[in-house]
Amino acid sequence: MKKLVEIARKYAKPTIINSYIECAYVAAALETEEGDIYTGISIDTACSLGFCAEHGAVAELLKAGESVVIKSMVAVDSSGNVVPPCGRCRELISQLSYKNKQTLIGVDNETQVTLEQLMPYDWKVGQDRGL
Repeated sequence: MKKLVEIARKYAKPTIINSYIECAYVAAALETEEGDIYTGISIDTACSLGFCAEHGAVAELLKAGESVVIKSMVAVDSSGNVVPPCGRCRELISQLSYKNKQTLIGVDNETQVTLEQLMPYDWKVGQDRGL
């Protein structure tokens, strides 16, 4: 987790784009099962159409054509502290691959848990179609 935290902290640099958009209050880094690392930043808009840093990192992963199995993921706020993913981000990671139940997720500066531990009653239980 330490390596991913250091990488994410490089990008958690809040920036005001204009009176409608701010970005990088949160930055995320993920590592694939192959060991490749992808990052993303949050985008916050006045009309709530922005997205989370974790979504940005996943978009980079998908753009690269990488495996969708994520070994570990972390997000940090602008103070450099690890923050847990929101429900929307948890759901995105879980839908990428059934194997992502074992993705290690940073939830605070000292703690990592599996995605399965964050989502013990996943709505897809028994419905997996080989994702």
